[in-house]
Amino acid sequence: MLSDVSFSLASGDAAAVMGPSGSGKSSLLYIVGALEPPSSGTVTVDGCNPFALGAEAVAAFRNRSIGFVFQDHCLLPQLTVLENVLIPTLVGGRDGHASARARQLVDRVGLSDRIDHRPGELSGGERQRAAIARALVRNPKLVLCDEPTGNLDRAAADNVASLLIELAAVEHATLVIVTHSTTLAARCPIRFEIVDRQLRRA
Repeated sequence: MLSDVSFSLASGDAAAVMGPSGSGKSSLLYIVGALEPPSSGTVTVDGCNPFALGAEAVAAFRNRSIGFVFQDHCLLPQLTVLENVLIPTLVGGRDGHASARARQLVDRVGLSDRIDHRPGELSGGERQRAAIARALVRNPKLVLCDEPTGNLDRAAADNVASLLIELAAVEHATLVIVTHSTTLAARCPIRFEIVDRQLRRA
């Protein structure tokens, strides 16, 4: 369990959070991502405390303002790359620009020639690139990544790390990456470490 955690990040910041297994890295990510309420204190994302909202409103806020990339890409196996990227836009009704936005992101992550392929036809790195496009499709203010390169070989991990940091900066999104990888953490200008339940600037 974390204790007395306090930090703030600005739009466009890229931060890594490191710490041993069980230190609370994922718990921190779930709290910041409005998936799990803090035991005390407040969380503010883009000027809003999501936990002050009702259940439906916090779900809508999370879908609109926060993008997630997990260690396991979490793509639906029966859907194509494009259909997977479009999933967040289905909540509350898709606007007319969603498909164009999704196709643009698929192109930017280098998967235009795989847009109609299903996850089982993609490499691990390609699946994670599709997950990045999905995380960004709603123009989120905050992108949260839980070990996004943990299942990839070194070359694919370097590619995914570069893509994440580059696209988050271009999209003016705040990026937070939880990772055990010192190589990935070193790519982020801001680094934190969880030590004895405390979040410290590394």
